[in-house]
Amino acid sequence: MPARSTRLNAIPPYLFGEIARLKAEALQAGRDLIDLGIGDPDQPTPSAIVGALAEAARSSDTHRYDESHAGDPVFIEAVVRWFAREFGVSLSPQTEVLQLIGSKEGLAHLAWAYLDAGDWSLVPDPAYTVYRVNSLMAGASVHSMPLSSDAGFLPDLSSVPSDIARGAKLLWLNYPNNPTGATADIAFYEEAVRFCREYDILLANDAAYAQVTFDGYRAPSVLQVRGARDVAVEFHSFSKMFNMTGWRIAMAVGSADAISALNKLKSNVDSKQFAAIARAAAFAAANADNAPTLELIRRRRDVLIDGLNSLGWSLARPRATFYVWLPTPAGQSSIAFARRLLEEAGVLAIPGVGYGPNGEGYVRMSLTVSGDRNGERIAEAVVRMRKAGLHP
Repeated sequence: MPARSTRLNAIPPYLFGEIARLKAEALQAGRDLIDLGIGDPDQPTPSAIVGALAEAARSSDTHRYDESHAGDPVFIEAVVRWFAREFGVSLSPQTEVLQLIGSKEGLAHLAWAYLDAGDWSLVPDPAYTVYRVNSLMAGASVHSMPLSSDAGFLPDLSSVPSDIARGAKLLWLNYPNNPTGATADIAFYEEAVRFCREYDILLANDAAYAQVTFDGYRAPSVLQVRGARDVAVEFHSFSKMFNMTGWRIAMAVGSADAISALNKLKSNVDSKQFAAIARAAAFAAANADNAPTLELIRRRRDVLIDGLNSLGWSLARPRATFYVWLPTPAGQSSIAFARRLLEEAGVLAIPGVGYGPNGEGYVRMSLTVSGDRNGERIAEAVVRMRKAGLHP
């Protein structure tokens, strides 16, 4: 066999692949595993959306290639209306919206559309691995921006060296944040837009969790900032909004230049999502309500936070995402503590170091727990941790 591409040597094994392997081993051994690992909604897609898919799939005009410019027109128009309703921002359906086969695909392809060898990519640390991995695969250099609890897990843009900023093409942000659960306000986005305008950088904001919010909190869009559409593109996904991870449907919105560049690349590597899925997503954007799932996630959050605090942690309730970012006990690495959770309590969590060196000292616990009806599996996880003596 020929040698593989050298670009593959630039990336580590996919984090979730390793987690899946450990999970499979535990299940094969017959263990009752409480899986707080991957953030994949455990509730079904709302039935009305499934019905819309069935109806669209029966329409013969969805059975052939989608030859539209940027995505099924029904989907594009629904996104424009949804964005105006959610964020008060009017988008051009002709130039500022692009249908994606899941936001992960769009994020990865954006790196390939902009980055060359010698460019810099500004990546938060810790962060969703796609930003760093695809920057490296595209040949760029990565400048890590540390996220710390003291700064609310927001990057300090003023600390980016000016020579690196001048050579940067992409600034990656992700709020509400995976893995930390942190949120960003408009003031932070205003600062980020000023930074990108000063250095001619494209701001890529991954807003996949913007609708996974609690306690009355509403996450802002970077596109609400004046002038943001000159320098920013934002990614939204139906995966987390409506329990549609397996459907692979999302959108990029914002800078017409970025949308055009991303569309040019995608036009050469994919043929768009099945139009029936796009039209079911359009129905969801206009009609669906996923409040029952969000209420269940909120209850699970409260059970987990209250339980962990009863063990000696001092955690605030995150206002968004599916995640609890848990500091490890003193002297224990994230991998060592995750292993103890798995081996001594039958609880699966993700080591924070898998999201970057600055994730060391944490594990990420997800609130999407298969088999849980009302927080009882979460409560059981806390009981197991108590019995195993796992506390700060």
